[in-house]
Amino acid sequence: MIPSLPRAPQGTPAATDEPAPAPGGGAQSPARARLAVYGMTCAACAAKVERSLNRLPGVRARVNYASERAEVELSSPTPTEVLLRQVERAGYSARALGGRPDPGAEGAQDRLRVRQLRRRLLLAAILFMPLGEWTTAFSLVPWLRFPGWQAVCLALAAPVVVWAAAPFHRAALRAARHRACTMDTLVSLGVIAATGWSVYAMFFLDLPEPGRSGLFVLLHQGGGALYLDVAAGVTTFLLAGRYYEAVNRRRAGDALRSLARLGSSQVAVLAGDELELVRPVEELRVGDRFVVRPGQTIATDGRVVLGQAEIDASSMTGEAAAVPAGVGSEVLGGTQVLSGRLIVVATRVGEDTQLGRMLELVERAQLEKAAVQRLADRVSSVFVPCVMLASGLTFAAWMLLQGSPELAFSAALAVLIIACPCALGLATPAALRVAAGRGAQLGIFFKGHQGLETARQVDTVVLDKTGTVTEGSMRLVGELALDGDRDRLLGVAGALERASEHALAGAVVAAARGRCGPLPEPEQFASLPGLGIEGVVEGEAVVVGRAQLLRQRGIPIPSPLMRQATAWEVEGHTVALVARGGLALGALAVSDRLKPTAREAVEQLRQQGMECVLLTGDSQATARSVAARVGIRTVIAGALPHEKVVALRRLQGEGRVVAMVGDGVNDGPALAASDLGLALGSGTDVAIGAADLVLLRDDLRTVPQAVALARRTARTIRANLVWAFAYNVVAIPLAATGHLDPLVASAAMALSSAFVVWNSARLRRFGVGARDSRPGLGGRALAPEPSRAAVGP
Repeated sequence: MIPSLPRAPQGTPAATDEPAPAPGGGAQSPARARLAVYGMTCAACAAKVERSLNRLPGVRARVNYASERAEVELSSPTPTEVLLRQVERAGYSARALGGRPDPGAEGAQDRLRVRQLRRRLLLAAILFMPLGEWTTAFSLVPWLRFPGWQAVCLALAAPVVVWAAAPFHRAALRAARHRACTMDTLVSLGVIAATGWSVYAMFFLDLPEPGRSGLFVLLHQGGGALYLDVAAGVTTFLLAGRYYEAVNRRRAGDALRSLARLGSSQVAVLAGDELELVRPVEELRVGDRFVVRPGQTIATDGRVVLGQAEIDASSMTGEAAAVPAGVGSEVLGGTQVLSGRLIVVATRVGEDTQLGRMLELVERAQLEKAAVQRLADRVSSVFVPCVMLASGLTFAAWMLLQGSPELAFSAALAVLIIACPCALGLATPAALRVAAGRGAQLGIFFKGHQGLETARQVDTVVLDKTGTVTEGSMRLVGELALDGDRDRLLGVAGALERASEHALAGAVVAAARGRCGPLPEPEQFASLPGLGIEGVVEGEAVVVGRAQLLRQRGIPIPSPLMRQATAWEVEGHTVALVARGGLALGALAVSDRLKPTAREAVEQLRQQGMECVLLTGDSQATARSVAARVGIRTVIAGALPHEKVVALRRLQGEGRVVAMVGDGVNDGPALAASDLGLALGSGTDVAIGAADLVLLRDDLRTVPQAVALARRTARTIRANLVWAFAYNVVAIPLAATGHLDPLVASAAMALSSAFVVWNSARLRRFGVGARDSRPGLGGRALAPEPSRAAVGP
């Protein structure tokens, strides 16, 4: 069956075994709104929008500069129009986002941004080259000047400092109208100051003097501090950095947009038994039946009610092998039918589908901020005014010490230009955006930055057994009926197991239906996680589960029954004892095959420096048998759900940083209690809701792959931040002391941002060239073929 992901909580509490709070007695989850924010050019812009939104009562906002998105939690009703107006008051524009993203519109917007930046960059680069040569020549060799040379320089400089630099000037003016300073303020001031000083120098300082040679002018007047090349250079270098950033932003978004494009735009809905009506997929409702033919994409998540087919689910799970689907099979929207015709009834539509949840997980992860990035954002928000002050103080200090306006202006301009905090603002969001896109391609979804920060410290990985290390598709391999009637034993157990979702239930029910025919409905049913189930079938109390459960109910267990149960457990089988009317009827043994890649995954985790622990509610004998076959040395068996949490706490108390991998309802508390929770995509909503990382492929090798990607991303973010902080710490004193020419400063500032973007973009290559990680390649089922012979009384 194809795995499914749960939707992140949207005001509805997750299903748990705990009672719901009384009306009025519990806090409701806040409503959410998502906005696309336009006009942000740096981290200071994002911080400003975030502060502006957070001033509204009952609003908690997070704004991401790299993805240009804002996520707003509303603890009190707030119309979307109020949020949009608040963003506009901050000097930016926004629109509300709802439903599935429009990949065409978002891709077109990114392409338009790239084209606009490319045009401005080309003009600036073309004019910067001759302008740099001429202004240098006119400054150093004044006798090369000719009548009207000033006009030629201005003609070359004007298109660059006016049109090419217009985005910086507009953003700075917008910020000024709202009494704010951003990185664009520094850039715009630097360009205007360099141009203004150059005009002053050309028309007032460098006037020709009769009888004076060019050499005399050069030696005694300084030959004019012409900074038109600096103005053009700052614009060119920054546009190059913005262009590179925009290209990588577009590429990082391509993986996510490819997910959004998976959905079908139209669907053939069945009206009556035969009539097919082609409708937009947005009009599809839960319960509608629709037809899918070979080569078509399944429009939404649903359940097959007629037909058989082979489905290509690689776009959703990363698994290349075709998945068979027949009546009763769950199918996912966005997957493609290869052969066969299906009639599917829609079970989830819109944002509630697997595809919608995947996209939401990625977008929420991109909005997360590391603790160190929050510090960087705070630094960026106050950095610009401090840099302007530092630039003014540098000018004043040079004037007092040297008395040279030209030297003072050069040093002040270098400080103004080099200190732009672009790299600080890009350090985390650029890396997270690329990692989220690459993870989506690999079937790995980060639910927040906390998982990345923890992954690099993990030294112990705790693995659940059923459905995680094993395939979770059990089959009946042994029966012991104390009265010799194995059909009655199987029928009683199968009737009660009909209401259970445990992997064991499927094996028992399938065998019971095959042997006993239709099974009666249980009149009462209760699931006891870690122990078993109990209920009432045809008026009699029935208990199916571990020996501990039968003892708790006061049901005696005959010695022959216990001996056979113990023997099955030593062989690695899972055993369920069956009782009816207060008397033990017998026992059933089921077997679960190991996942073909389980042993390889355990070895890879060990090579990454992590110890593996098998944690299960099964008996010690069964657990040790499974652990031995996959290479796990440490086993914690017989653990109930709350005891799993205790076991994790004990490991954490030993100083370990623990990751938990699970998929079942009873794994939810342990996943939440672990330092890093990883849920397999085939697991239950409770398990996935409690995890930090969701692994969409049902292949254990994605666990070491996910940890490796998380660690690589965390290292990339740390490298970005270290570089960004170190660059400013070193560069500003050099500029203030006159050791950095303004033109060199502008190039260094642009290169610092380019380094951060390039370093983050390297994450797109993660896993490229590694051997195929699809499940089943090079692996084999490790569980022994069990004997079908039933054990008699």
